[in-house]
Amino acid sequence: METRELAIVASSFVGFQLLFYGVSPLLSSIITKGYGVLPSSKHCEWNSRLVSTIHALIVGLLCLYILWFDDAVNADPVWGDPSLVKVNVAITSGYLIYDLVLLACNWSTMGDSFFVCHHLAALYAYSYVLTRGVLPYFANFRLISELSTPFVNQRWFFEALRYPRSHRLVVANGVAMAVVFFLVRIAVMPPYYASVVATFGTPAFERLGLGAQVAWIVSCVCLDILNTVWMYRIARGCYKVLTGAPSSKAKGPDSERNKQNHVNNHTD
Repeated sequence: METRELAIVASSFVGFQLLFYGVSPLLSSIITKGYGVLPSSKHCEWNSRLVSTIHALIVGLLCLYILWFDDAVNADPVWGDPSLVKVNVAITSGYLIYDLVLLACNWSTMGDSFFVCHHLAALYAYSYVLTRGVLPYFANFRLISELSTPFVNQRWFFEALRYPRSHRLVVANGVAMAVVFFLVRIAVMPPYYASVVATFGTPAFERLGLGAQVAWIVSCVCLDILNTVWMYRIARGCYKVLTGAPSSKAKGPDSERNKQNHVNNHTD
């Protein structure tokens, strides 16, 4: 990994730590009165999700810029100039490391094995981008998924603030979350894998070597299995909200709010 990328990863890690411990509590208490009355156990995940939303907006917008305007990457998806993609991936890698540390420190309240698998698979794949500069188009394409993260986090914010599920804002966000999540994580699978298959057997693909090839394909498959699981959870929750169906696992008015198995609020 070059010095620049390593510096971006480290800066990203430190920056997200500062957002979590300093900016988020102050900003949340000013903007949302309900933040101050939440139990302390909720503050940690609230701050985590606000940081997640900020990360998603930064990386998601940069991802779209690269897809639309970076001709070198789009012309050669396997070996195109990875300079700007490396910046985006380095920011995300710093965020993923920060989030893994946060999960480890707060495992009893925030721990989720899906999260850990997701983060490790992503870091494994992105390490090839940062160290060898390979697969810039495909690495950046995976980050389209970040565009669904703000809606996922907003769902949790509404639940933490005890908005009723029938509230129009909750319903609107739930529908938007399901639609956007499907578009950026599920609907993109066919064209993505069509592009992947199109590289098989080409000189550019052979130059990658077995290690990069396995890391690329295996990590993508693992991440998309997780995305499919999360899509199922979202679709089921959206259906219940739209139809007013009660949760089959509910044991009290707060049971759903206290559950920790929310859809992943992070990145591919």
